Amino acid sequence: MEQLSAWSDLAVITAMVLFIVALICHAAEWGFARTVSSRSEGRSRVRRTSTAERRQRSLATVGGSESEVAGTESGPDAEADPAADPVGDEDRGVADGAAEQLSARERRIEMAGRLGLNISLIATACVVAGVVLRGIAAQRFPWGNMYEFTISAVAFIAIATVVMGYKFSMRWLGLPVALILSLTLGLAYTALYVDVAPLVPALTSPWFVIHIAGATIAGAAFNLGALASILYLIRSRMERKEKVSGYFTRMPSAEKLDAIAYRLHAFSFPLWTFAVAAGAVWAQSAWGRFWGWDPKETWALVTWVIYACYLHARVTAGWKGKRAAIIAIIGVASFWFNFYGVNILFDGLHSYSGL
Repeated sequence: MEQLSAWSDLAVITAMVLFIVALICHAAEWGFARTVSSRSEGRSRVRRTSTAERRQRSLATVGGSESEVAGTESGPDAEADPAADPVGDEDRGVADGAAEQLSARERRIEMAGRLGLNISLIATACVVAGVVLRGIAAQRFPWGNMYEFTISAVAFIAIATVVMGYKFSMRWLGLPVALILSLTLGLAYTALYVDVAPLVPALTSPWFVIHIAGATIAGAAFNLGALASILYLIRSRMERKEKVSGYFTRMPSAEKLDAIAYRLHAFSFPLWTFAVAAGAVWAQSAWGRFWGWDPKETWALVTWVIYACYLHARVTAGWKGKRAAIIAIIGVASFWFNFYGVNILFDGLHSYSGL
């Protein structure tokens, strides 16, 4: 069993390293996209400038009016007579060269993005293997302490991200998710790690599996919904200023990002409701009461209320866009505080978490 535990640790560390590599690939993807966006804008400016300069030179040469020269340039013989446009071939050559450079950079963007997604897939397999091996080593479901909760949550988020990246072309989640998951795994292994141990008596219940499974899946969707909300805020600000640039030109519109965030939260809220209810039933079997206002229970309810307000406001008050995104970000902050902060700052019946 110690060997299996060591393999689990190795798989988790490997996943962390691979997520860092995926982060670098996605960062390169975003960097190449920013360069392409800058080159495209520069190419447009060069084209406008060269056209204006050509018109001025033509005016100075023939001494005609601007309207006459414009008519000559757009006439039926303008393209047929190279002498009528002495710098046209040069401009076209520059434009063709710029197009080739942009095409090469487009290929680099695609290559970096696909490489990052493929590495994330391997990292996801590693962290799932780490969770499974941990459970086999402990001879139970690997959700008995904060370290195991964390790597399991990472596994669910990673699976969801990879599926959405391949199936729904949502590769734009790759950079923020790789950053969060690599940091979370590093925190889990350095600050939360505990050796494999049997479950405390309070956890030996079928409701333990049901409650934790629902909470971790809901948490994965909450986190992805919050990321979509953050990206929505950035993209909508760019759209208002009419300056959408860089990798954001490859993302869905702000309206679409807002819709994606809503769907993720609409999926996760019933699961979180079920997890809270299952936790109450579990508390009845473990401690003889459904609800005792333990800090963990209280903050789980606070999180539920925040997300209930989010969905209620969208459906009844039409709170789309910025206000809804802010509530979603507050909700995920509450979720993570419930996940970590309550166990660190408060004493309660959930002190078996390993911290």
